[in-house]
Amino acid sequence: MRLQVTHAFRSLCFAAALVGGVLLTTAPVQSAMAQARALPDFTDLVDQVGPSVVNIRTLEKVSARSAQNFPGDEDMFEFFRRFGLPMPNVPNHPKQAPRQNRPQPEEEQPRGVGSGFVLTSDGFIMTNAHVVDGADEVLVTLTDKREFKAKIIGADKRTDVAVVKIEATGLPAVKVGDVSKLRVGEWVMAIGSPFGLENTVTAGIVSAKQRDTGDYLPFIQTDVAINPGNSGGPLINMRGEVVGINSQIYSRSGGFMGISFAIPMDEAIRVSDQLRSTGHVSRGRIGVQIEQVSKEIAESIGLGKPTGALVRMVESGSPAEKAGLEAGDIITRFDSKVIEKSADLPRIVGSTKPGTKTSITVFRRGASKEMNITIAEIEGDKPQAKASSKEDKPKASPTAQAFGLTVSELTDAQKKELKIRGGVRVDAAVESAARAGLREGDVITSVANVEVTSVKEFEAILSRQDKNKPLLVLLRREDLAQYVLIKPSR
Repeated sequence: MRLQVTHAFRSLCFAAALVGGVLLTTAPVQSAMAQARALPDFTDLVDQVGPSVVNIRTLEKVSARSAQNFPGDEDMFEFFRRFGLPMPNVPNHPKQAPRQNRPQPEEEQPRGVGSGFVLTSDGFIMTNAHVVDGADEVLVTLTDKREFKAKIIGADKRTDVAVVKIEATGLPAVKVGDVSKLRVGEWVMAIGSPFGLENTVTAGIVSAKQRDTGDYLPFIQTDVAINPGNSGGPLINMRGEVVGINSQIYSRSGGFMGISFAIPMDEAIRVSDQLRSTGHVSRGRIGVQIEQVSKEIAESIGLGKPTGALVRMVESGSPAEKAGLEAGDIITRFDSKVIEKSADLPRIVGSTKPGTKTSITVFRRGASKEMNITIAEIEGDKPQAKASSKEDKPKASPTAQAFGLTVSELTDAQKKELKIRGGVRVDAAVESAARAGLREGDVITSVANVEVTSVKEFEAILSRQDKNKPLLVLLRREDLAQYVLIKPSR
């Protein structure tokens, strides 16, 4: 009996049953076969994309005297330079006396190692900007061991994308994939030169998309092993298409810890097209400083859900000011594109060509408003405006003290300086107001989502508020605007 049961069990789990002349595979066998089919095989991808991946070495010129700090120890010299470590002091180390009245010759020393890939068959190669930044010479080595001196066509530090050019033709260019079709959990592969080890292949899955770690880039997060030297190499999907440029890792040790980031290829291509045509990247700007809309603020102003970008400051003379935007507005749409979170705005505006006329939708005091705006070209940060003048301060109002506030009227000079129609100045903030973060010198421009133009109006609004519920105020601090909830004392 036990033999029969054992035989039946084995037949059920590991064999097949012939029923009505048809061979039926049992469930455990089907599961094992499905799992075997699901395991990825990267060999064909390596053969397909591998020849398009290049090793990039950079050199910098140093004086012969500097090189003599490490005579006879070139390996140590290269190690410290490659990984950006401070040069150690070598006590009691013999040094040659400098030659008098003769200039010291320059020598090229290794500066760093990175990766890249062939963008076009006529020699344009894409890599990271930080790979070639500060290099006096860039050397590109192909998989067939041919080495070329490369010319830096352009580098964009904001997106960390660079394009270099070698004098060669007939190169195997990569295929660019559609990033919008990339799915979380999808298998991906990287090829690069970690720690200088050329043509190293690593693989993993897409861990997340649209990971905000910068103003202009929604990074692709993966668990593909990326280490120093992989920078600039391609992230490849299972169709052999490049979907990203491996750029950053999250690490406390300097090595791979399971989290790496890649620049989406659609963003990189937009940047590279401008670098190849003009040598630099031109971006749009509207002249606002923004922050994320919190759940509490969204509910308090009637927006419903925390979406859009809260305008904290409108730059003087900027396209935003000319269009009529105000501090405290929430930008919900730009050029018909929905702004889900604040990080979406600089990315969309930045990719818009300067001079373009488009529309912008803002949520202001309970209602949406559409405006027309002309995009300007991005420029360097402007200095902060001076703080509001405190001269000619009128008598303070005592009514606001119930909320921990002492306020006073604004002078015409203060309104002109802040470019606002009205508001009240905070002369003192204590208890609940202080805990909410208000301080002397702040200017309150609205209370409970109602615009304030004077102390009298401010008092009237406060008199209608429930003292047991949080009070929503919109304040200005120099050029910045911010919503604050003053919670009642318990």
